Amino acid sequence: MKSIAVITCWYGEYPWYFPYFIHSCAFNPSIDFYIITDNLETILRKPDNVIIVLKTLEELKLDASEKLGFQVNIDYPYKLCDFKPAYGFLFPEIIEEYDFWGQSDLDIIYGNIRDFITIDMLDKYDFISVRHDYTTGCFALYKNNPIMNTFFMKSKDYMKVLSNSKHYCFDECNFAWDELTSGKSIFDLDTEIESFTHIIKKAELKNEIKVHFDFILLEGLTGRITFDNGRIYYKNQFEGIMYHLFWFKKIYNVNKKVLKVPDKYYISKTKIYHSR
Repeated sequence: MKSIAVITCWYGEYPWYFPYFIHSCAFNPSIDFYIITDNLETILRKPDNVIIVLKTLEELKLDASEKLGFQVNIDYPYKLCDFKPAYGFLFPEIIEEYDFWGQSDLDIIYGNIRDFITIDMLDKYDFISVRHDYTTGCFALYKNNPIMNTFFMKSKDYMKVLSNSKHYCFDECNFAWDELTSGKSIFDLDTEIESFTHIIKKAELKNEIKVHFDFILLEGLTGRITFDNGRIYYKNQFEGIMYHLFWFKKIYNVNKKVLKVPDKYYISKTKIYHSR
């Protein structure tokens, strides 16, 4: 079995949905989840495959500037989204023993990752996205080799992106989600920068690397989501690799911390129910 390390950078207080993320990681024991953070809070029921790496944002910025050879700009934590494709280059000490490394966010409830990312896929592909139309910042996998660990440098704009305080959505498509979802090609769009989707799609066309794009996640305000002992379903029929809370977290919040996440729960369009 090929080994996988998934990396998330998070600065500040953990969000309300963090216990759900942690709980879902526990059902994927063959994958290690690293959280690079300045948060010293004790994590309740933290599984062994969740590893906390303490590093201040200033330390991260100084280290990244030294490795890249120019001054990076990380004035606010969300800017780190632009750095996701560079995690393999920036954190070699974390990924050195793994076959693949991945990027992740915390607004994720994982299903059974290995059921979707099969041994055959890991043998065949250099990069795996969980959408069909662009490179997914919320979760993607990279083969741990010099080509993929420096692939972000193929963008003619990577130095501009990483040295500027502006958020460019470099890890995905420079905000061109709607156009790509409607079926347009990234190469027909007038974007401000050459994003990671640009360079991955370009390399795929030239057969420089093997790339896998497939819509295997659940996201949006769909409702009728069930998490059941490490698997996640829509309408109890369609299983996904994860549920991405990007839209859901904007409308749902809780005033008190969730102390224990049950092994089965339900997510409507507006709320999480621990029982029915």
